[in-house]
Amino acid sequence: MTVESSKTSTAEPADDYLERRTLRRGSAGWLLLTGLGVAYVVSGDFSGWNFGLAEGGFGGLGIAMALMGVMYACMVFSLAELSSVLPTAGGGYGFARRALGPWGGFLTGTAILIEYILAPAAISIFIGDYVESLGLFGLTSGWPVYLACFVIFIGIHLWGVGEALRFSFVVTGIAVAALLVFAVGAFMDFDASKLNDIPVEADAFGSNSWLPMGLLGIWAAFPFGMWFFLGVEGVPLAAEETKDPARTLPRAIRWSMAILIVLALLTFFASAGARGANAIQDAGNPLVEALQPGGEATALSRIVNYAGLAGLVASFFSLIYAGSRQLFALSRAGYLPRFLSLTSSRKAPYLGLLVPGAIGFGLAAATGDGARMLNVAVFGATISYALMSLSHIVLRRREPGLERPYRTPGGVLTSSVALVLACAALVATFLVDVTAALIALAVYVVAIAYFGFYSRKRLVARAPEEEFAALAAAEAELERD
Repeated sequence: MTVESSKTSTAEPADDYLERRTLRRGSAGWLLLTGLGVAYVVSGDFSGWNFGLAEGGFGGLGIAMALMGVMYACMVFSLAELSSVLPTAGGGYGFARRALGPWGGFLTGTAILIEYILAPAAISIFIGDYVESLGLFGLTSGWPVYLACFVIFIGIHLWGVGEALRFSFVVTGIAVAALLVFAVGAFMDFDASKLNDIPVEADAFGSNSWLPMGLLGIWAAFPFGMWFFLGVEGVPLAAEETKDPARTLPRAIRWSMAILIVLALLTFFASAGARGANAIQDAGNPLVEALQPGGEATALSRIVNYAGLAGLVASFFSLIYAGSRQLFALSRAGYLPRFLSLTSSRKAPYLGLLVPGAIGFGLAAATGDGARMLNVAVFGATISYALMSLSHIVLRRREPGLERPYRTPGGVLTSSVALVLACAALVATFLVDVTAALIALAVYVVAIAYFGFYSRKRLVARAPEEEFAALAAAEAELERD
């Protein structure tokens, strides 16, 4: 049997194949999923974004944040429609599989995996830094802390998805509350003159006090503007564990994005205006620095410091979830080794959790370079954004009559804006860290070789994403006849 190409074949596994690869249905409503969407991202409010000040200054990073916010908003509205059409654990891979064929599905799913395996590894290092800076239990940042992160939080995921999402919701709530408290405290010392206090590079084209690195600084700040939103696109990966996914997923995606936009604006303006953009541009914990103008810790700065740890835990925890579901879907359909999609008696994809966890821990322990791993993750993310936006455009053009319980406002214009900005962000990763981009590209090439020479001939026709694509191909064939 073939699906869309004689060169891409499917295989028929044992009758109980899908029964051994089943997730727990109906475990999450829109509120838990909204919390999941915020949890993916919230650590980015506490650290990382401020390095964009060194690339573009306050004005450059502000424009980059606005453009990336537009990209994410357009993309999540597109994903809301796609997730209502195909509510499966495949998420972006499933959307691209229907629109762009097996190769498009694999390229999208692999890019998402790069993001969701590398980002938790990076965050585990940041957690270690916070633990050390807070003096918790006398620990220093190193492999024992990284190992504890992976063991404890993967253990909770293995316990069950309902328990995992509730834990994530609580920790995320703590982090968000702390961000709001921080904003109130920081705005009490707000001074607009501090926003543009970074020295101007006179030889940079278009430079001024608001754009100290010139116009090119805006583009270079794109990856850092993304950190206020990076990961929210993972909400559709919970589709098979969601109550009424066609209605719940679009609602959760929209609410997640709305909350993240508010938090981004509050964090960005309050941090730079309280202490000055120049003072926080290289800080590992910019929110804490913003509350300590004299270098002395205050009660509020200590609260925010602990909350920063909570935010990191929330993002680490939720990104592990997203990575395991994307790996589960790709494996179940045969794009990756099938044994990786086996589920436990509690309906958790245990190998989909343990294998990426082991890879992430190994990378964290071996390199200790969280910033570079995040840059690799951003490279994978931008590729997936471009392909998912393209998938929306293709499906709208090719299958206008497809039932869509939710329709993207603006239609293909919305997804076209996301596509253009995603491509611009992809190029910007080379401006920030060429080495990281090349590492991600090398991993991508190896994965493509695996699919091209091996797994594309062993796809599983009964996997939900493959059935959905096969149905579309059959309908198209009937129309031609």
